Amino acid sequence: MRRFISSKMQFFAIAAILIWLKTYVIYLIEFNLGIQNLLQHFLLFINPLSSTLIFLGIAFFARGRRVGGYIWLIHFFMSLLLYSNVVFYRFNNDFITLPVLTQTSNFASLGNSIIDLIKWYDIFYMLDVVFLLFLFLTSKQIWKHERVKMRVPATIITLGLLLLTFNVILAEIDRPQLLKRTFDRNYIVKYLGAYNFTIYDAIQNLKTTTERVLADSDDITEVRNYSMLKYAPPNEELFGVAAGKNIIKIHLESFHSFLINFELHGEEVTPFINSLVNEQNEWTYFENFFHQTEQGKTADAELIADNSLYGLPQGSAFVTKGKNTYQALPAILKQKQGYTSAVFHGDGKLFWNRDEIYKQFGIDYFFYDAYYDMSEEQVIGYGLKDKPFFKESMPILESLPQPFYAHFITLTHHHPYLIDEEDATIAPAETGDGSVDRYFQTARYLDEALEMFFEDLKKAGLYEDSLIFIYGDHYGISKNHYRALSEIFGTEMDHYKYANLQRVPFMIKIPGVEGMGTISEYAGQVDIMPTILHLVGIDSRDFILFGTDLFSEKHNDVVAFRNGDFMTEKYAKVKDVYYDNRTGEVIEEPNEELEEINAQVMRELNLSDNVLQGDLLRFYTPYEGWEPVDPSEYFYDDNQLYIPQSLIDKWLDYKQEDAEADETEREENVQDVNRMLK
Repeated sequence: MRRFISSKMQFFAIAAILIWLKTYVIYLIEFNLGIQNLLQHFLLFINPLSSTLIFLGIAFFARGRRVGGYIWLIHFFMSLLLYSNVVFYRFNNDFITLPVLTQTSNFASLGNSIIDLIKWYDIFYMLDVVFLLFLFLTSKQIWKHERVKMRVPATIITLGLLLLTFNVILAEIDRPQLLKRTFDRNYIVKYLGAYNFTIYDAIQNLKTTTERVLADSDDITEVRNYSMLKYAPPNEELFGVAAGKNIIKIHLESFHSFLINFELHGEEVTPFINSLVNEQNEWTYFENFFHQTEQGKTADAELIADNSLYGLPQGSAFVTKGKNTYQALPAILKQKQGYTSAVFHGDGKLFWNRDEIYKQFGIDYFFYDAYYDMSEEQVIGYGLKDKPFFKESMPILESLPQPFYAHFITLTHHHPYLIDEEDATIAPAETGDGSVDRYFQTARYLDEALEMFFEDLKKAGLYEDSLIFIYGDHYGISKNHYRALSEIFGTEMDHYKYANLQRVPFMIKIPGVEGMGTISEYAGQVDIMPTILHLVGIDSRDFILFGTDLFSEKHNDVVAFRNGDFMTEKYAKVKDVYYDNRTGEVIEEPNEELEEINAQVMRELNLSDNVLQGDLLRFYTPYEGWEPVDPSEYFYDDNQLYIPQSLIDKWLDYKQEDAEADETEREENVQDVNRMLK
């Protein structure tokens, strides 16, 4: 080993080459970066080197043996960051941002999903770390105590900065305004590298932390003007038709619309949901409804549906903007029509920072895992199985003060789509891709759970006269499963076809209104809030919203995605390529209409970002008499037993009856009360 390595610079060179080549190999194996030409491939090869030189060069400011220790430590953390991106990318087809890394409260619940994403061959990605440690420990002769001359780290870091500058210049040649058009993180990594992306992300986050401090009341004016310009007046026949009715909102986890009427092994995967879609008398189904989430996934879906704002380009607003001022649907319903709001979810209250941001939304009650029987046989994956979740939620739902706005978040149909053998009522698909194959089994289980819930709603007298809507939160099968998806659909999957798979269900039952069957209007999750407001008789004109009423004749059918892509009935933009959505053909030269749509999408996303980053709603009063939500008035505590007044009244009735009841009746009364309390 003494003959193999005889100086600090040799050790440094070995460490740099190892991390550089490993990163390049992982780029090729793990990430789908869409390399299209020789220049892009060259940039992919050289981009890890600049950050490698800069980071490892810092170690030379130490002295003696610590130089080698710092080189190894920096190499280790670079490897750890790279591998974290590998695991994250396997499901999300995206790269980790600093806001995602701050969501530490989510990690425990993500355990099964993360484990499923780790592969046996990943051990090879850490062999260089072990080898470098071995070199460090067996080459004691090179670690003299004198400090390396300052020109050494200065030269290395300067070389790294020059290489980075050269990298950026070449990237700008191939992709002009790269750093200004950053909705798609794949581009940043492809051109600048994973490590430089992390630096860029840190700078962007530092920038956004100052935006709230610098924001003032003038900043909301442009947003308000845009919201007014986009406003779509309500459908006169439907406006206020559900005023004062209970609202039940059902959140289908990871549910693609292609599951509807889809058959596997000759069986319908979701027969009950199919029956709702195909039922012409009660339900209305929007077949071209898309999710618009980004890294926040489920949390983004909640934010969008209840606020008609877009999620952030990095991380989750639920976590990073949990203290913002919001004018959310629950608070509006409460102030305008006296609604009680409640969220039901069989997971911990800390997940996605819900215990904090729900207070900003003005949600009265939050029922999480502490309110459910979380025994081993009832839990799988992220939390409580859907069937016991709905069953145990019913007594609480029945006792809520009416009218209520109740939001049910399902869990079982979530990656990695685990299911107990006794719960599986359909055989898995046979693509050889485990999570894709199980996807259909957990979808069937969710379908069965929903059917049971609807039966219970009917028995409780809550079905007929309630406004009920069902929506999908985000994709369930990521881009990393193109092979399996190609086998499922019998056609070669590509970016355009996958973009069309981002449809999720939106179906609604309006009490007293005949179902309209299947509607082909293009829409997205930002359109949910204005639609509900108009159905209950609250004009959305007063509020800052980026969506429009689905039933309005003036509904805007441009569906914007967080990365700057979009879908309309006529056109689509996917990965900076324009398509004719009626033929699927590529449009080589965008026309004026396409350019206008693109400008609208980019402006809308930027304005929404301004609202969240600057916390601009604190400067806006939607109407005279509006009371900003005071989060201190809301309290979610697992030690606080929720006993509604209706249950207390029932208990008092039983107590009064006990005086005249015989022993058997008295015992039955006691059992009834205990059952309700439980």
